[in-house]
Amino acid sequence: MCGIAGLLESTRGDGNLERVREMTAALRHRGPDSEGFYVDGDVALGVRRLAIIDVAGGSQPIANEDGTVWAALNGEIYNFGELRRGLEERGHRFRTNSDAEVIVHAYEEAGENCVGAFDGMFALAIWDATRRRLTLARDRIGEKPLYYHAGADVFAFGSEVRALLQCPRVPRRLSLEGLSCYLAFECIPAPHSILETIAKLPPAHVLTVAPGEAPRLRRYWDPPTVADESMTLDEAAERVAIQLEASVRSQLVADVPVGLFVSGGIDSGAVVAAVSRAGRLDAIQTFTVGFAEATYDERPFARLVARQFGAHHQEVLFGATDARRLLPRVGELLDEPLADASFLPKYVLSQHARQTVKVVLSGDGGDELFCGYPTFLAERWARWGRTLLPHTIQRHLGRALDRIRPSPRYGSVEFLLKQFVRALPHPSAVSTQLLLGGLTLAEQAELFSPGVRDALRPFDPFEELRRSADERGGRDPLATSVWQHCAYYLAGQTLVAMDRASMAAGLEVRAPFLDRAMVELAGRIPSRHKLRGLTTKLVLKRALRAHLPAEVIHRRKQGLGVPTAMWLRGPLRSALDESLATDRLAKLGLFAPAVVARLIDEHVSGRRNHRKVLWALMMFDAWRDHYLPGERWT
Repeated sequence: MCGIAGLLESTRGDGNLERVREMTAALRHRGPDSEGFYVDGDVALGVRRLAIIDVAGGSQPIANEDGTVWAALNGEIYNFGELRRGLEERGHRFRTNSDAEVIVHAYEEAGENCVGAFDGMFALAIWDATRRRLTLARDRIGEKPLYYHAGADVFAFGSEVRALLQCPRVPRRLSLEGLSCYLAFECIPAPHSILETIAKLPPAHVLTVAPGEAPRLRRYWDPPTVADESMTLDEAAERVAIQLEASVRSQLVADVPVGLFVSGGIDSGAVVAAVSRAGRLDAIQTFTVGFAEATYDERPFARLVARQFGAHHQEVLFGATDARRLLPRVGELLDEPLADASFLPKYVLSQHARQTVKVVLSGDGGDELFCGYPTFLAERWARWGRTLLPHTIQRHLGRALDRIRPSPRYGSVEFLLKQFVRALPHPSAVSTQLLLGGLTLAEQAELFSPGVRDALRPFDPFEELRRSADERGGRDPLATSVWQHCAYYLAGQTLVAMDRASMAAGLEVRAPFLDRAMVELAGRIPSRHKLRGLTTKLVLKRALRAHLPAEVIHRRKQGLGVPTAMWLRGPLRSALDESLATDRLAKLGLFAPAVVARLIDEHVSGRRNHRKVLWALMMFDAWRDHYLPGERWT
């Protein structure tokens, strides 16, 4: 695991080494163990390394036998052993035991197409000194980040935005379109970023850059789109169980201690069970985070799983005091604004785990691949509602529900109904996103200042989502929803929160459910085996019924919810008022102060639950204050 950065200039630059040193230094948290650099005239590569495989000998950047190909890797190539054996049979000589060295030899064999052979989580850079060509690539699901700036005289890239901003030729200007995307998705999906001249490399894509040529972007992998309808539920469950154990075995490979994040849900429990079947549990510790607020606390279920398998279990309690302490550091910890409140407890959990292990396995991806979220049920009902309920009835229903005071209970029926009716009038893909979180165009227009509203009038943050979803038209609607959850919610929010939280603590997190073979298997399983009636994750529950406690398998989906709604009315009220003060917003010029003040008043009084938008605005303000201090948009 590493942080990588680099430059490619149109003219030879003698200061490239110093510039890439500064870029790489900004990523020290991602790789606290060592640093390495390579400079070849107009190109420079830098790496900060968190040593996991071949701790002593796996330094980067790394070269082939004659030094004509160099590579920098952030992440892990899980099938490097198999690839190495094949490359050695074809005459390639290896100097280390690291997974990164596989990249340069595979590139010698297949050029940029070598990326398709890599199974893992990765963002990588390959410099071909003979052809003077730079190749960047990102893993299939988007576990590891990669940003780039394609300027007229410099191409710069890095694992986080903060690295690119160390290059003086990269402008530091807020992207209003990126801000609109942030408010629509509660994150900023690729290829957008929060800054105008910086883009994200999308998952499953390769970007090739050479002096004097326009960058060339192409997709190298697509998830399966056609299910095997002949597959029975029992067959699917058996294949899932076998593949999960295989994926876990491949991700347990490390030369450092490995642990497990356990939430008390079926996904992380499935990983614990697979580790146990692999015979490795006696050497692995489990970690969970909980809350004093009982309706948000999953610790009892996590204990149940740990106890069943005899794991050494540790718990962390996260409270409003911890959140208040970390709020001033949000801008430092996040390179882009992120509205996922679970980032903060994940960071504290990662800090705790890092005291004893360097790698953990998580259950990320199980809900998206196997239809575990309530949104999968809600979108099915929404398709019926859009057909059966006239718009006038939808509006009246929304007004009636709006008069009900919000319940303090986590995941209350009242809150879910309000979200459902609010999303109902929109096209299916937009409706699903609104159920997950975010603001409609009308809500954004009300929130923005007049100048920002006018500037954004031609832009629709949902356009790319609708177009991509329409391209999948005529297929299984549930399969399209699975794609959307993976491409936007998982890649844009969940994995970003986990990556930044864990890497800020110098901890590597691996997700066996996102192993390529598991993702492709899930895509071939018929939708009827994932969601049946009111039963979510049917096939996964069938696969695990002999391995996990019934209380875990059949409990209601919870997820890592954070009690921000009540905290913003109580212990975080002063932080809310300070961050979104009327005079502060008026000077900033992005948002309408009176509208924000109304949202705060309605939330604090208990008349409405605006926790999501208020938290999103606070996280943006913390980011802006760190990266764009003093900027005004009046």
